[in-house]
Amino acid sequence: MGELTKVAVDAMGGDNAPVEIVKGAVEAVNENKNIKVYLTGQEDAVNAELAKYTFDKERIEVVNATEIIETAEPPVAAIRTKKDSSIVVAMNLVKNGICDAFVSAGSTGAVLVGGQLIVGRIKGIERAPLAPLIPTATGCSLLIDCGANVDAKPSNLVQFAKMGSVYMESVMGVENPRVGIVNIGAEEEKGNALVKATFPLLKNCPEINFIGSVEARDIPTGYADVIVCDAFAGNVILKTYEGVGMTLIKKVKEGMMTNLRSKIGALLVKPALKETLKAFNLDQYGGAPLLGLNGLVVKTHGSSKAVEVKNSILQCLTFKEQKINEKIKEKVILKDE
Repeated sequence: MGELTKVAVDAMGGDNAPVEIVKGAVEAVNENKNIKVYLTGQEDAVNAELAKYTFDKERIEVVNATEIIETAEPPVAAIRTKKDSSIVVAMNLVKNGICDAFVSAGSTGAVLVGGQLIVGRIKGIERAPLAPLIPTATGCSLLIDCGANVDAKPSNLVQFAKMGSVYMESVMGVENPRVGIVNIGAEEEKGNALVKATFPLLKNCPEINFIGSVEARDIPTGYADVIVCDAFAGNVILKTYEGVGMTLIKKVKEGMMTNLRSKIGALLVKPALKETLKAFNLDQYGGAPLLGLNGLVVKTHGSSKAVEVKNSILQCLTFKEQKINEKIKEKVILKDE
């Protein structure tokens, strides 16, 4: 057995907590012997779920947390007042060096605020971006930022590009990842004030493989591996992506059920269609990392089931093994000094 990667998991966060969260944690430790999980939450409820499974009792520990931060609560106030919440208790495990990483399907706002205030940024990192993987025709791309920094400066976006490149190269195995900035046209002179100011900085940044502007329609083609933008644009892209995807799937299903001929056709294409759509299911990649912090913070979907929770936990193992924070310090901080 190698060195254990210790992951604090918010057992009470998300629509399916604690049932799916606990199940995902058990699946993670059963799949990989180098993981230890600390489940934070109301211990009676968590232990009741754990009793359903067989696992190495040495590698799942329950840490009692009496409070829960609800999605609708103001995040800053919740983090500051609910000191015994499952999110705050788990993040303090990372802050105090007991755990290497934190995973939650709970309140996005609370996770973002807690990441900044409790875990803290790496010295020299100006802002910590939230960076989900999104499906493309060629695999997946990293969208950075999608929710943490609505108002960003050009220097922030340059750091996002560098951190995104480190992540895609080290975690996803993409050699020399292509970096693009979200824009309304391909020409360098196009864009708002932020894009116009950032473009030349990225163009003259030797640490990244900058390929220029990326229009929204080019994102699904896999034109760039790292897609850089402020969180306002990133969140619009992400939500549009999700909405269009759900609508298309719904319409395809409706079309297949219109008459007897289409129903027969649906039966014939179902296996191939299911396999094709599997490529657009990003549960396999886990959650979205909040990059640039002293420990790894991963936010999974509020509706996450066990498979995404499991993969988010396993994602933390790769992050630690590949020494992502050390590489960020080397390629982002030291290069900037």
